[in-house]
Amino acid sequence: MDFSVFIAVLTAAMLHAGWNAVVKIGGAKSTAMMLVAVGNGIIGLGVALMFPWPDASIWVWIIASGVIRAVYYLTLGYAYEHGDLSRVYPVARGAAPILLLLVGPVFIGDQLSGMEKIGVLVLGGGILLMARGVFTDGESKRLLPFALASAAATASYSMTDGTGARLMQDAVAFTGWALAMTSVIYLPVIIAFKGRSILQVNRREMISGTMASVASYAAYTIVVWAMTQAPVTLVAALRETSILFAILIGWGIVGERIGRGKLIASFLILAGVVLTRI
Repeated sequence: MDFSVFIAVLTAAMLHAGWNAVVKIGGAKSTAMMLVAVGNGIIGLGVALMFPWPDASIWVWIIASGVIRAVYYLTLGYAYEHGDLSRVYPVARGAAPILLLLVGPVFIGDQLSGMEKIGVLVLGGGILLMARGVFTDGESKRLLPFALASAAATASYSMTDGTGARLMQDAVAFTGWALAMTSVIYLPVIIAFKGRSILQVNRREMISGTMASVASYAAYTIVVWAMTQAPVTLVAALRETSILFAILIGWGIVGERIGRGKLIASFLILAGVVLTRI
């Protein structure tokens, strides 16, 4: 991997952890997530309109992706309402690839290699250890179902996006439409759950939400570009350093307590993800 690509992917990982931190730090987690979703939708629409209009058959996948991503934003926002960045992020980020690896053989015909099976076991051990810490440290247990639901949504939209992008033969255009569709679906849903007060955004929230949405979109764009410059498996493994960035941000900026158990669990999750990408 070229050094410039290496630095770019590390930057994308940091941006991904960073926008999650902005959501966690913000006063109203759901408001921050709403701003990220809408911001991504606006950027996505601007990008999508630069490409030819999708065929009718592609819209099924665009809508499916939008629905699943809306669930992702909703559950991730609720997870951050109940748990630390350094607890929620590794579980949500680490459980997604393990779910994808387990359902891949059923839905898309992928078969696990020996290294991937080892990675799944390491991943599972790290997630179980991280989940155990919720109970032993007296944290809110409600973060776990929301974090795992977010991971399931991530695994699901990875499959719909992969299929839709292949059928459309343009990943950038498909993602733009998918993110635009997500904001159209997510906005009325979050208003139904939280009420119209969620639309009352002050200047500080608007600035941080805009920065988070730009960081989110930029992180994805960098990764897509990197995958055209270097082996996909290397890029996918390197981007998971975002877990370590989330731990550092949680400790250094948010002021979260990072005990030995949480640290070991995070490294196990990261190691498991890397092993599944080798």
